Amino acid sequence: MLIDDVKIKIKAGRGGNGSVAFNKTKMSLGPTGADGGRGGNIYLEGVSDLGSLMQFRYKKEIVAKNGERGKAQFNDGSDGEDIILRVPLGTVAHNLTTNENFEIVSIGQRLLVAQGGRGGRGNYKFRSAINTSPEEFEEGKIGQEYELRLELKLIADVGFIGLPNVGKTSLLNELTRANSKVANYPFTTLEPNLGVYYELILADIPGLIEGASGGKGLGIKFLRHIERTRTLFHFISAESEDPLKDYQIVRKELGLYNEELLDKAEYIFLSKIDLLDREELDKKISRLKEIGKEVVPISIHDIDRLKNVEKILRDIIKQKY
Repeated sequence: MLIDDVKIKIKAGRGGNGSVAFNKTKMSLGPTGADGGRGGNIYLEGVSDLGSLMQFRYKKEIVAKNGERGKAQFNDGSDGEDIILRVPLGTVAHNLTTNENFEIVSIGQRLLVAQGGRGGRGNYKFRSAINTSPEEFEEGKIGQEYELRLELKLIADVGFIGLPNVGKTSLLNELTRANSKVANYPFTTLEPNLGVYYELILADIPGLIEGASGGKGLGIKFLRHIERTRTLFHFISAESEDPLKDYQIVRKELGLYNEELLDKAEYIFLSKIDLLDREELDKKISRLKEIGKEVVPISIHDIDRLKNVEKILRDIIKQKY
């Protein structure tokens, strides 16, 4: 199961207190109390693992270690160990406490989300000409504490969209060897699948249904993943009784969710054409031409048809540079 939206509480470590100590070396005088260590920080780091938010399914509170108390003989306390939370590329961190938002947009990107408290000063730092034996020390500062909502929005070059069971996953497998689950029933795809075609990231988005933008079916959970895709491959099954209506249903749901999705570059594919005879296929293509856009007939069992898809992908690669 893909975890793509989760709330957690994070608490950075408290700084260690400064210490009060005096020189124990014979014939030496003066304060030697050292500073406390810094509390542990908490970071988010981008990784390629799409399922890395699974770690927060049951673990909802993340607490970093406190800094160590200062020691005698000028030995500062150790800093608390930092915590690095690895999250998928495309994660948006919503700080529900401060209403700030941060994004993880590259692998290896590290983002400080909770800073550990500063360690307190020891009595050595309080010495002066008129106070040569201070007994003052400073307590460590508390670490930052927040509630975060981590929301995954896939970042992909091409997003595969359409109603359920239109052949998106089968094509992804053919192009990228993604080896995703395929079956002849609706909602085979229950979570996004990713594949790589040369330098392009392809994302198979679970099938939308009418009313998805209002919470029906699986759509509302995954519509947000389409926001980050640069180009849409819109699939319509040749088995459909009314392919134009199918196209309009999906477009309507995209617009209801976010009108900007309608402005993305779009390629339209009539899939599973091997299931129709020539006359029936021509009727379906003619019907779709009412959209006013080019329609590309495809079948995963027709090598020449697959080459047409690959040509479009190569053109998209060229446009990136």
